Amino acid sequence: MMNILAQLLGYLAFIFLAVSLWVNNDIKFRWINSLGSVSFIFYGIIIQAFPVVLTNSVLLAINTWFLFKIYRRQEKFDLIEFRNDAALISRFLSFYQKDIEAYFPAFVIGEDENEIRFAALRDVVVANLFVATVNSNGDAIVKINYTLPKYRDFKVGRFLFDEGKEFLHNKGIKRIIYTQVHNPQHEKFLKVMGFKKEQFEATGCYMKNI
Repeated sequence: MMNILAQLLGYLAFIFLAVSLWVNNDIKFRWINSLGSVSFIFYGIIIQAFPVVLTNSVLLAINTWFLFKIYRRQEKFDLIEFRNDAALISRFLSFYQKDIEAYFPAFVIGEDENEIRFAALRDVVVANLFVATVNSNGDAIVKINYTLPKYRDFKVGRFLFDEGKEFLHNKGIKRIIYTQVHNPQHEKFLKVMGFKKEQFEATGCYMKNI
């Protein structure tokens, strides 16, 4: 019985460590890698391989320390508007085109005077692009709200929809509306951010009052 349990823990640890090397988010990497280390610690205890226990205990301590630093880190967020012909934004859209298409396949930056366009900066690095069309009722119909993979820890979203409320209100925005959601991960993000699925112009949309 113990031999079977040891094998299961060993395989589980291998899976966790392998998956952690594939993720491109630092927090996810540390958490998944920590689970692999914990599995290896129990595996080492069962088979009495104490070098395995010691090695993975050290790795677990390192991951715990980095997670502590990540969650305690005070980051600087800011919003900066951009024109539809901004060279930096064109480069950004071109570089991340494939990933953007997985979330906002129909997005094309336009020249509509009712569009609001801004980038969310995270420690002076472009972390997110937001473009929406704002109607006379204060509804912002989102065309794109794309966050770089390494920054998908919900911090940018919380900044946009909580701390950034004043900025959005000053632009006449009262409600954020997504008429289409193409990616399950994006749908999960909207639910975490407090968006509700409601009817808008005879279709089901995700909305949030701000």
